[in-house]
Amino acid sequence: MSQGRRLTGPKKYLAVVLAILFILLIWQIAAWSLPAFLMPGIPVVFERLLTTVYEPDFREGLYGSMSRLGSGYSFAMLFGIGFGLLGGVLFFFREILRSAIVILQSIPSIAWVPLFLIVMGFGNLPIIVVVALAAFFPMALSVMNATESVQPVQVAAARVMGASRWQLVRRVYLPAVMPELITGAQLAFGNAWRALISAEMLIGFGQGLGRSLAYSGEIADMAGVMMNILVIAILATLIDQVVLEKFKQRMLRYQYV
Repeated sequence: MSQGRRLTGPKKYLAVVLAILFILLIWQIAAWSLPAFLMPGIPVVFERLLTTVYEPDFREGLYGSMSRLGSGYSFAMLFGIGFGLLGGVLFFFREILRSAIVILQSIPSIAWVPLFLIVMGFGNLPIIVVVALAAFFPMALSVMNATESVQPVQVAAARVMGASRWQLVRRVYLPAVMPELITGAQLAFGNAWRALISAEMLIGFGQGLGRSLAYSGEIADMAGVMMNILVIAILATLIDQVVLEKFKQRMLRYQYV
Protein backbone atom coordinates (compact mmCIF):
# COMPACT_ATOMS: atom_id res chain seq x y z
CA MET A 1 0.00 0.00 0.00
CA SER A 2 1.44 3.35 -0.96
CA GLN A 3 2.35 6.02 1.55
CA GLY A 4 -0.14 8.34 -0.11
CA ARG A 5 -2.98 6.25 1.26
CA ARG A 6 -1.53 5.47 4.70
CA LEU A 7 0.19 7.84 7.10
CA THR A 8 3.49 6.60 8.44
CA GLY A 9 6.20 7.85 10.73
CA PRO A 10 5.90 11.29 12.41
CA LYS A 11 2.67 12.22 10.59
CA LYS A 12 0.88 9.19 12.00
CA TYR A 13 2.02 9.93 15.55
CA LEU A 14 1.04 13.59 15.11
CA ALA A 15 -2.47 12.52 14.04
CA VAL A 16 -2.79 10.32 17.16
CA VAL A 17 -1.59 13.14 19.44
CA LEU A 18 -4.02 15.62 17.88
CA ALA A 19 -6.90 13.15 18.31
CA ILE A 20 -6.02 12.69 22.00
CA LEU A 21 -5.74 16.45 22.54
CA PHE A 22 -9.12 16.99 20.89
CA ILE A 23 -10.79 14.44 23.17
CA LEU A 24 -9.16 15.95 26.27
CA LEU A 25 -10.25 19.42 25.16
CA ILE A 26 -13.89 18.33 24.84
CA TRP A 27 -13.65 16.69 28.26
CA GLN A 28 -12.22 19.80 29.90
CA ILE A 29 -14.80 22.08 28.26
CA ALA A 30 -17.53 19.84 29.67
CA ALA A 31 -15.86 20.04 33.10
CA TRP A 32 -15.82 23.84 32.94
CA SER A 33 -19.47 23.91 31.86
CA LEU A 34 -20.83 21.54 34.52
CA PRO A 35 -20.57 21.43 38.32
CA ALA A 36 -17.48 19.67 39.64
CA PHE A 37 -19.52 16.90 41.28
CA LEU A 38 -21.04 16.03 37.88
CA MET A 39 -17.97 16.31 35.66
CA PRO A 40 -14.54 16.44 37.31
CA GLY A 41 -11.74 18.08 35.36
CA ILE A 42 -8.71 16.39 33.86
CA PRO A 43 -6.26 17.32 36.68
CA VAL A 44 -8.58 15.87 39.34
CA VAL A 45 -9.03 12.58 37.47
CA PHE A 46 -5.33 12.19 36.68
CA GLU A 47 -4.45 12.87 40.31
CA ARG A 48 -6.96 10.19 41.34
CA LEU A 49 -5.46 7.78 38.82
CA LEU A 50 -1.90 8.33 40.05
CA THR A 51 -3.07 7.56 43.57
CA THR A 52 -5.19 4.54 42.66
CA VAL A 53 -2.64 2.66 40.53
CA TYR A 54 -0.61 1.88 43.67
CA GLU A 55 -3.56 0.32 45.47
CA PRO A 56 -3.64 -3.52 45.63
CA ASP A 57 -7.36 -3.63 44.81
CA PHE A 58 -6.81 -1.75 41.56
CA ARG A 59 -3.98 -4.01 40.44
CA GLU A 60 -5.97 -7.11 41.36
CA GLY A 61 -8.97 -5.86 39.40
CA LEU A 62 -6.77 -5.04 36.41
CA TYR A 63 -5.24 -8.51 36.51
CA GLY A 64 -8.69 -10.08 36.74
CA SER A 65 -9.96 -8.21 33.67
CA MET A 66 -6.86 -8.96 31.62
CA SER A 67 -6.97 -12.67 32.48
CA ARG A 68 -10.64 -12.93 31.48
CA LEU A 69 -9.96 -11.03 28.28
CA GLY A 70 -6.95 -13.18 27.43
CA SER A 71 -8.82 -16.44 28.01
CA GLY A 72 -11.95 -15.48 26.06
CA TYR A 73 -10.07 -13.80 23.22
CA SER A 74 -7.68 -16.74 22.82
CA PHE A 75 -10.53 -19.23 22.54
CA ALA A 76 -12.29 -16.98 20.02
CA MET A 77 -9.15 -16.73 17.87
CA LEU A 78 -8.55 -20.46 17.96
CA PHE A 79 -12.07 -21.49 17.03
CA GLY A 80 -12.74 -18.51 14.76
CA ILE A 81 -9.69 -19.20 12.59
CA GLY A 82 -10.28 -22.95 12.69
CA PHE A 83 -13.93 -22.81 11.67
CA GLY A 84 -13.24 -20.08 9.12
CA LEU A 85 -10.56 -22.11 7.37
CA LEU A 86 -12.69 -25.24 7.57
CA GLY A 87 -15.38 -23.33 5.72
CA GLY A 88 -12.88 -22.65 2.96
CA VAL A 89 -12.51 -26.35 2.29
CA LEU A 90 -16.04 -27.55 3.03
CA PHE A 91 -18.32 -25.21 1.08
CA PHE A 92 -21.61 -26.58 2.47
CA PHE A 93 -20.28 -26.17 6.01
CA ARG A 94 -19.32 -22.58 5.13
CA GLU A 95 -22.91 -21.69 4.27
CA ILE A 96 -24.23 -23.33 7.45
CA LEU A 97 -21.73 -21.49 9.62
CA ARG A 98 -22.27 -18.18 7.85
CA SER A 99 -26.03 -18.44 8.35
CA ALA A 100 -25.59 -19.31 12.01
CA ILE A 101 -23.24 -16.35 12.54
CA VAL A 102 -25.62 -13.93 10.81
CA ILE A 103 -28.40 -15.05 13.15
CA LEU A 104 -26.41 -15.22 16.38
CA GLN A 105 -24.30 -12.08 16.01
CA SER A 106 -27.47 -10.00 15.84
CA ILE A 107 -27.94 -10.83 19.54
CA PRO A 108 -25.91 -8.47 21.77
CA SER A 109 -23.30 -10.50 23.62
CA ILE A 110 -24.42 -9.02 26.93
CA ALA A 111 -27.88 -10.57 26.36
CA TRP A 112 -26.37 -14.01 26.96
CA VAL A 113 -25.27 -13.11 30.50
CA PRO A 114 -28.51 -14.14 32.33
CA LEU A 115 -28.51 -17.52 30.57
CA PHE A 116 -24.85 -18.19 31.32
CA LEU A 117 -25.29 -17.15 34.95
CA ILE A 118 -28.08 -19.68 35.39
CA VAL A 119 -26.19 -22.46 33.60
CA MET A 120 -22.64 -21.76 34.84
CA GLY A 121 -23.21 -19.86 38.07
CA PHE A 122 -21.31 -16.82 39.31
CA GLY A 123 -17.63 -16.75 38.55
CA ASN A 124 -15.16 -16.05 35.77
CA LEU A 125 -16.55 -18.65 33.36
CA PRO A 126 -19.70 -16.79 32.20
CA ILE A 127 -17.68 -13.63 31.56
CA ILE A 128 -15.05 -15.55 29.60
CA VAL A 129 -17.72 -17.25 27.48
CA VAL A 130 -19.40 -13.90 26.74
CA VAL A 131 -16.05 -12.45 25.66
CA ALA A 132 -15.31 -15.49 23.49
CA LEU A 133 -18.71 -15.29 21.80
CA ALA A 134 -18.33 -11.59 21.08
CA ALA A 135 -14.92 -12.10 19.45
CA PHE A 136 -15.68 -15.37 17.65
CA PHE A 137 -18.25 -14.03 15.19
CA PRO A 138 -16.16 -11.30 13.48
CA MET A 139 -13.10 -13.55 13.51
CA ALA A 140 -14.78 -16.51 11.82
CA LEU A 141 -16.67 -14.29 9.38
CA SER A 142 -13.53 -12.42 8.32
CA VAL A 143 -11.63 -15.63 7.66
CA MET A 144 -14.55 -17.22 5.78
CA ASN A 145 -15.03 -14.18 3.59
CA ALA A 146 -11.30 -14.17 2.84
CA THR A 147 -11.34 -17.83 1.76
CA GLU A 148 -13.75 -16.90 -1.03
CA SER A 149 -11.07 -14.66 -2.56
CA VAL A 150 -8.69 -17.58 -3.02
CA GLN A 151 -8.30 -18.20 -6.75
CA PRO A 152 -9.73 -21.55 -7.91
CA VAL A 153 -6.65 -22.07 -10.07
CA GLN A 154 -4.48 -22.06 -6.93
CA VAL A 155 -6.66 -24.70 -5.31
CA ALA A 156 -6.74 -26.78 -8.50
CA ALA A 157 -2.96 -26.61 -8.86
CA ALA A 158 -2.46 -27.72 -5.27
CA ARG A 159 -4.84 -30.66 -5.75
CA VAL A 160 -3.11 -31.71 -8.94
CA MET A 161 0.13 -31.82 -6.96
CA GLY A 162 -1.56 -34.18 -4.50
CA ALA A 163 -2.31 -31.77 -1.65
CA SER A 164 -4.66 -33.08 1.01
CA ARG A 165 -7.38 -30.92 2.56
CA TRP A 166 -5.13 -30.15 5.51
CA GLN A 167 -2.31 -29.15 3.14
CA LEU A 168 -4.76 -26.96 1.20
CA VAL A 169 -5.64 -25.16 4.42
CA ARG A 170 -2.02 -24.76 5.52
CA ARG A 171 -0.36 -24.01 2.17
CA VAL A 172 -3.05 -22.22 0.17
CA TYR A 173 -5.87 -20.81 2.29
CA LEU A 174 -3.98 -19.68 5.39
CA PRO A 175 -1.39 -17.50 3.57
CA ALA A 176 -4.14 -16.04 1.36
CA VAL A 177 -6.42 -15.02 4.23
CA MET A 178 -3.67 -13.57 6.46
CA PRO A 179 -4.47 -9.86 5.83
CA GLU A 180 -8.18 -10.34 6.53
CA LEU A 181 -7.35 -12.62 9.45
CA ILE A 182 -5.34 -9.91 11.19
CA THR A 183 -7.98 -7.27 10.46
CA GLY A 184 -10.58 -9.65 11.85
CA ALA A 185 -8.46 -10.09 14.96
CA GLN A 186 -8.55 -6.33 15.55
CA LEU A 187 -12.31 -6.20 15.05
CA ALA A 188 -12.70 -9.20 17.36
CA PHE A 189 -10.64 -7.46 20.04
CA GLY A 190 -12.94 -4.43 19.99
CA ASN A 191 -15.96 -6.69 20.45
CA ALA A 192 -14.23 -8.71 23.16
CA TRP A 193 -13.16 -5.63 25.10
CA ARG A 194 -16.64 -4.09 25.09
CA ALA A 195 -18.21 -7.42 26.06
CA LEU A 196 -15.74 -7.81 28.94
CA ILE A 197 -16.48 -4.42 30.47
CA SER A 198 -20.24 -4.80 30.00
CA ALA A 199 -20.31 -8.30 31.49
CA GLU A 200 -18.23 -7.26 34.51
CA MET A 201 -20.55 -4.30 35.10
CA LEU A 202 -23.67 -6.45 34.85
CA ILE A 203 -22.53 -9.54 36.71
CA GLY A 204 -20.80 -7.65 39.51
CA PHE A 205 -18.62 -10.64 40.38
CA GLY A 206 -15.17 -10.31 41.85
CA GLN A 207 -12.88 -7.49 40.83
CA GLY A 208 -12.35 -5.95 37.42
CA LEU A 209 -12.41 -2.70 35.50
CA GLY A 210 -16.09 -3.06 34.65
CA ARG A 211 -17.04 -3.82 38.24
CA SER A 212 -14.98 -0.88 39.50
CA LEU A 213 -16.72 1.43 37.01
CA ALA A 214 -20.17 0.18 38.03
CA TYR A 215 -19.39 0.57 41.74
CA SER A 216 -18.17 4.15 41.24
CA GLY A 217 -21.44 4.93 39.49
CA GLU A 218 -23.48 3.35 42.25
CA ILE A 219 -21.94 5.59 44.89
CA ALA A 220 -21.98 8.68 42.60
CA ASP A 221 -18.17 8.92 42.62
CA MET A 222 -17.77 10.81 39.33
CA ALA A 223 -14.00 11.11 39.69
CA GLY A 224 -13.88 7.33 40.00
CA VAL A 225 -16.20 6.92 37.03
CA MET A 226 -14.05 9.12 34.79
CA MET A 227 -10.86 7.50 36.07
CA ASN A 228 -12.12 4.03 35.19
CA ILE A 229 -13.30 5.22 31.77
CA LEU A 230 -9.85 6.72 31.21
CA VAL A 231 -8.11 3.47 32.18
CA ILE A 232 -10.41 1.45 29.92
CA ALA A 233 -9.70 3.79 26.98
CA ILE A 234 -5.93 3.79 27.56
CA LEU A 235 -5.67 0.00 27.81
CA ALA A 236 -7.84 -0.60 24.74
CA THR A 237 -5.78 1.86 22.71
CA LEU A 238 -2.47 0.37 23.81
CA ILE A 239 -3.55 -3.20 23.03
CA ASP A 240 -5.05 -2.32 19.66
CA GLN A 241 -2.59 0.28 18.38
CA VAL A 242 0.63 -1.01 19.95
CA VAL A 243 0.30 -4.78 20.28
CA LEU A 244 -2.09 -5.73 17.46
CA GLU A 245 -1.01 -3.00 15.04
CA LYS A 246 2.68 -3.86 15.49
CA PHE A 247 1.85 -7.52 14.91
CA LYS A 248 -0.09 -6.54 11.80
CA GLN A 249 2.82 -4.54 10.42
CA ARG A 250 5.22 -7.39 11.09
CA MET A 251 3.02 -9.95 9.36
CA LEU A 252 2.15 -7.67 6.41
CA ARG A 253 5.43 -5.87 5.82
CA TYR A 254 4.82 -5.63 2.08
CA GLN A 255 1.87 -3.28 2.69
CA TYR A 256 3.94 -0.84 4.72
CA VAL A 257 6.86 -0.32 2.37
